Amino acid sequence: MEKEYSYIIDPQYRWDAWAAPKDASGQFDHNTALTGSDLMDYVDNELFPYLKSFKQRAERPNTIQYKIGEIFGEIKNKIQSGYSLRDALEKIDELRFRSQEEKHELSHLYETKIKNMGNAGRNGGEYYTPRPLIRAMIDVMNPRIGETVYDGAAGSAGFLCEAYDYLRQRDGLSSSDLKILQETTFYAKEKKSLAYVIAIMNMILHGIEAPNVIHTNTLGENLADIQASQRHDIILANPPFGGKERPEIQQNFPIKTGETAFLFSQHFIKMLKPGGRAAIVIKNTFLSNTDNAAVALRKELLENCNLHSVLDCPGGTFIGAGVKTVVLFFEKGAPTQKQYGIEAPSDDTDYLSQTGDARDKENQKQRAH
Repeated sequence: MEKEYSYIIDPQYRWDAWAAPKDASGQFDHNTALTGSDLMDYVDNELFPYLKSFKQRAERPNTIQYKIGEIFGEIKNKIQSGYSLRDALEKIDELRFRSQEEKHELSHLYETKIKNMGNAGRNGGEYYTPRPLIRAMIDVMNPRIGETVYDGAAGSAGFLCEAYDYLRQRDGLSSSDLKILQETTFYAKEKKSLAYVIAIMNMILHGIEAPNVIHTNTLGENLADIQASQRHDIILANPPFGGKERPEIQQNFPIKTGETAFLFSQHFIKMLKPGGRAAIVIKNTFLSNTDNAAVALRKELLENCNLHSVLDCPGGTFIGAGVKTVVLFFEKGAPTQKQYGIEAPSDDTDYLSQTGDARDKENQKQRAH
């Protein structure tokens, strides 16, 4: 582009000034490198506040500067020993981040860390959807350049990162295509602070410099206030299930229920453009629950969307979750048509829960065939 490169970090805060100073021969200079309490004082009282201030100084929200400020506004330094931090900095200085392959390796390590948090029963697990499942859902959705992809329950942003990798690997991408992927393709919302920071960092490490991730309670938005301009072509999501929302939040939805997954399902249907496509993970009890909200939501889904596929995930798909899940694949704008030789009803009959036996018989016939 023939533009002169300009640093976004001031000289005294750059890596080679405080983390890994070098001597005249280019070797690590232990004599000038901060360590112990001096290093902790610098990081906690100077470096972190400086990086946090990027949010106020950024020209607009969709910049890497703003996102850096967002990240450091949400986190605190948990390392308490300046000597342990010095050891870590010296190890990090040995790593390279100069090629796309090296950056991809770093993003893989980050994803593995998130997954391990979940396997150990810690916070990150609730934000982690197995990547093979995500890739299968994306393959079915087959996103294209120019379409927008949305996840209103982003967690670690695994769906958006994998969708970016899927589109980025297309042959013959132009510079304008790459700009579209960077700026106007992926959108997300996340309620929890830890997940929000993980999502932003994960997307940055995958190559999206200024992720369109908003820190907000998605369910706090009234469905009636969602405009056509806010809707998206593709929705990929694994909303939290088993949670309960307050009555005032439930007032934002035509089908009142405390079950977060059912509220998210209504939100996702509303957020789809006409003709838009969605793949949503949900507990398999959604197919059979007989409470009023579940029945009404299934009716809404069948009448306003073409629910063309239901993927029954095997037990253990979500490590430690202990629940059976299904993935609903649907398109918005036309009612669900003939499935397995059975017409979707036009009256109040609950098709999904009432025709299970007939579907099983048809499945057996197909397998025999």
